[in-house]
Amino acid sequence: MQEDSNWDVVEEEHPRLLIVDDSELNRALLANIFESSYEIQEAENGKEGLALILSGRDSLSAVLLDVVMPEMNGLQVLHAMKSEGLLGQIPVFLITAESSEAVMQEAYELGVMDVISKPVIPYVVQRRVDSVVELFSARRMLGKKVHLQQHRLLQQAQQLAQMSFGMVEALSTTIEFRSDESGEHVRRIHHITEYLLQHTPLGEGLSKEEITLISMASIMHDVGKISIPDAILNKPGRLTPEEYEIMKTHTTKGAELLARIPQMRDNPTYPYAYDIALHHHERWDGRGYPEGLAGDQISIWAQIVSLADVYDALISKRCYKNALGYEEALAMICGGQCGTFNPRLLTCFLAVEPEIRKLYLPQESSHKDDKEEHV
Repeated sequence: MQEDSNWDVVEEEHPRLLIVDDSELNRALLANIFESSYEIQEAENGKEGLALILSGRDSLSAVLLDVVMPEMNGLQVLHAMKSEGLLGQIPVFLITAESSEAVMQEAYELGVMDVISKPVIPYVVQRRVDSVVELFSARRMLGKKVHLQQHRLLQQAQQLAQMSFGMVEALSTTIEFRSDESGEHVRRIHHITEYLLQHTPLGEGLSKEEITLISMASIMHDVGKISIPDAILNKPGRLTPEEYEIMKTHTTKGAELLARIPQMRDNPTYPYAYDIALHHHERWDGRGYPEGLAGDQISIWAQIVSLADVYDALISKRCYKNALGYEEALAMICGGQCGTFNPRLLTCFLAVEPEIRKLYLPQESSHKDDKEEHV
């Protein structure tokens, strides 16, 4: 698509970071870490910080928030931001020496992006904050750009579809880059989904256009991982039960994110993308999440993406395991070790898996290792 010169009016040249901490020394240390990249604003208590958040809600890039403060503590600030609907707009990082399980659980439930313990390690806190700020900035810029071009895009349906795919793929790939991933995972899911719908009875009753939309929507299956803290998303070992519960929220968070983007709701991929993001971890026997759907309560496209996701995870090397051979992966899938799948879906998949393997192999030697599933 041709570059539009009007888009540069929405570039964010000076991101602004608010540091809320009652310790002048702590504020100075954090400011020193970020001052080369951000315009720094400071508040010495929660009440003052909340006032600055409310007055600058449209220009803040992130908030670094202490817990124990006079006037209003950090959790009270989070409650106030949640009631204003701001936690979905402004990423908040709790930076505190108060790292009790109760505090962390309440913070994550309220919507904080990450909890970082004091004393901070400069390069660690900078990496965590910068990666999330970049994602939120890209999302805001995407919304503004699409809004500026809406009148033209509505007149060019085909161009809208092409542009939407590019933006959606960029957003989905950006989320994978957050975990140092290549983005090839989402492309493989797209290709497998499309192949199954085009070359097996699973696609019967669907038009060519519907199959294109479903395949496009499949790459957004994990968009909700934008809300998962780095400490959990990038954990090399097994997740704790508490971390697993947080990881599971990427399904509902993904659906919420898609529903909040006006341009996405107007896009023909939206109903498929919403359904897939929310239900790609449901299982045929009802033992999946988040809603415990069973059987044909799960749409065929969500079932297909679920199987494609598991297949790709098994035959890809991850930080916590080596890649499995194709036959071993198929044995695990058919044996129920990865959850229960629709028998008809498995039959169709096994019939074309040798061809899917051919689609997969050309990319296998060049892609960076995917680190997608912990569950």
